Amino acid sequence: MRVKNFFPNWLTSYQRQWLPADLTAALVSGMLLVPQGLAYALLAGLPPHVGLYASLLPLIAYATFGSSSAMSVGPAAVLSLMTVSALSSLAAIGSPAYIAAAIMLTLLSGLFLFLMGLFKLGALSNLLSHPVISGFVSGAAALIIVGQLPAILGIEAEGDTASVKLFHVLENLPQAHLPTMAFGVATAAILIFSRLWLPMLLFRLGTPKQIARLAARLMPMLLVLCAIALVHWLKLGDKLAIVGEIPAGLPKLSLPDFRWAMIYQLLLPALIIALLGFVESHSIAQALAARRGERLNADGELLGLGAANITSALSGGLPVAGSFSRTAVNAEAGAKSPLAGVLSALLMIPILLYLTGLFSELPLTVLAAIIIVAAASLFDFKGFVHNWRYDRTDGIAMLCTFAGVLLFGVEVGIALGIGLSFATLIWRSSRPHIAVVGRMPGTEHFRNVVRYDVETQKNLLFLRIDESLFFSNISAVEDRLLSELKRHPDTRELVLILSSVSRIDGTALERLQQINKDLRNRDIRLHLSEVKGPVLDRLSRSKLLEHLTGRVFLSSYIAELALQREAEDPPAATDSV
Repeated sequence: MRVKNFFPNWLTSYQRQWLPADLTAALVSGMLLVPQGLAYALLAGLPPHVGLYASLLPLIAYATFGSSSAMSVGPAAVLSLMTVSALSSLAAIGSPAYIAAAIMLTLLSGLFLFLMGLFKLGALSNLLSHPVISGFVSGAAALIIVGQLPAILGIEAEGDTASVKLFHVLENLPQAHLPTMAFGVATAAILIFSRLWLPMLLFRLGTPKQIARLAARLMPMLLVLCAIALVHWLKLGDKLAIVGEIPAGLPKLSLPDFRWAMIYQLLLPALIIALLGFVESHSIAQALAARRGERLNADGELLGLGAANITSALSGGLPVAGSFSRTAVNAEAGAKSPLAGVLSALLMIPILLYLTGLFSELPLTVLAAIIIVAAASLFDFKGFVHNWRYDRTDGIAMLCTFAGVLLFGVEVGIALGIGLSFATLIWRSSRPHIAVVGRMPGTEHFRNVVRYDVETQKNLLFLRIDESLFFSNISAVEDRLLSELKRHPDTRELVLILSSVSRIDGTALERLQQINKDLRNRDIRLHLSEVKGPVLDRLSRSKLLEHLTGRVFLSSYIAELALQREAEDPPAATDSV
């Protein structure tokens, strides 16, 4: 029992026949770690080797605490963009102070995630609506692409927002460096071809579908190696901006520099990075778990991502999260357990020890092209069209979040997205659906008079409220109630159907008591039907039921029969509860 409690669950139940598949997946997905680690570190304004450090211990830490069988964690494009956005005002990009701040940001993000996992706050994955997340990610993708255009074109372009930077890019386009642009554009074109058409082409040539998809996903590593070879053989190191010397050796474990002034400035950015990294990673893990028929533990994901970021900080890395592309490659390569991630991390050891010099001649324009193509895949055009057609409110929220990120920056876009999520929730809750219902002929069922041909009684009015009642929507309920009474002036019995009401707060209770008094003055009795047990328990502790002019009925059908009988031969009260 002690062994089982000490080791992860997947390790204690590991089956020997899974090892070949996990080893294959580790080799394949590990080939993506190098180019993405280098690229996303540069995107974050950090030295390239920092991305490699973040691809070692975090994978092992996630495997220890996480719950997904094939999730691949590491540097991610959106988190790298958020990192440079949070730190650029604190220190010069690439300076020692900037690197120290990045490490502290990573540690704080990890601590936030781990603590949330300990306190079982996995429900935070539902903090932001999916349209808002899609809008933010799409906006971040646009920022990333615009930010990488100068590197791929070999020009200088400044600007705090994407629109300003894009203007400067277009203004300086005539000064583009042709060799740099040739390498970058060719890399981007090949990557786009490999994503869109290479799998289909290989499949038609007889390649198994799974291998064809893997070949396309591994194209970035192949292009990196080809670009290094060309630069070396053609002696282009003095004509192209290259990565430069990458220190060899494994990262040294150390605590970051604890400066309280800097920590105070990084608390909010760290919390935002933690939340968005978790939401994005959890959505990836959920999709994978659904495909594999597995159960995902949201609290375990918080612990796993928290541990991954803490170890990344201790080893000098940057914020990490689940990667869609690497996770897809890992799954397609046949990963059976988190051991594939551990083996991928172990694969980084010889690379860091002996092969860092190989990547010193890698052109920066190639990394920029890899980032641009990866970011382009983050755009969710289909999601926008779907949300706009299905729910215009979600479509507007997605569009506004996208525009906020693009026009005003990451922080404003995030704040706008969170605000829109809560505003949408409050707006919908404050406008509850209320239906006038009648009985379907020959049945005991009550349906909306607008949608069905139902039977109604002149002196009876049935209103079904399809939302819990609380301070922000009770006024809308009262207004609708009064307007329906104007439309039905002969009403003497008003029945509120509360089958969809799960809670009535104090403000709503007071207004219901006032409505009851007002209706009494108009010689109209107020009745309740189909009240849920917990709601009825709370109402029994108030004075509403004591002063209610009508009764509480088990069902709308019983209410109709009883009130009709009273109207014909008053009064019988044996049908109430």
